Formats: sequence, structure tokens, C-alpha cells
Amino acid sequence: MKVIYKITYPNGKIYIGQDVTDDINYFGSANSGIIAKDFTREQRRDFAIRKEILWESDAATDREVDQKEKEHILAFKSNDPAIGYNRNPPFKG
Repeated sequence: MKVIYKITYPNGKIYIGQDVTDDINYFGSANSGIIAKDFTREQRRDFAIRKEILWESDAATDREVDQKEKEHILAFKSNDPAIGYNRNPPFKG
């Protein structure tokens, strides 16, 4: 199963990603350094994130999954640094 997911961090910011293996333990490849800047050391001691599946397909091509991911990033505006951690496509706010 191929999926598009949304990760929500404790500060409300989001990351949209894809997983073509549907690995329950995969939480994306957001830039850890960017995320770390948003949290104090104390906040990092008890840290919970939420993963939601937004879209799934067992028949989509990898190209279709790439397109769906981009559509969701733009729809949720997760490439806007004030809203999320996606950096592609670049935000043109």
C-alpha cells in the first residue's frame, strides 16, 4: 500500500510525506535541525507526534504518489515555514 501521511508536531506544525511501503514505523524525512529549533530541551523530554493517513492506494504508480504528495503539501500549505516543515515545493508566500 502506498500512502500520503500528515505528521502533526506538538507545536501544531505539520509535515506531509509519502511512504510506498506503508511502514507503520516510518515518520518521514523532515529536516531534524529545522524541527529541533522549534522546541526547547525541556519540551523535547516529553514529545508526542500524530501520524494520519490522508490518502492511500495499492495501484498508484510512484509518479502518481509523488503528485498526490505535492497536491497535499500545497493544500495544507505545509511548505509555509509558519505552518509546516516541508521545504519542497519551495514556499512562495
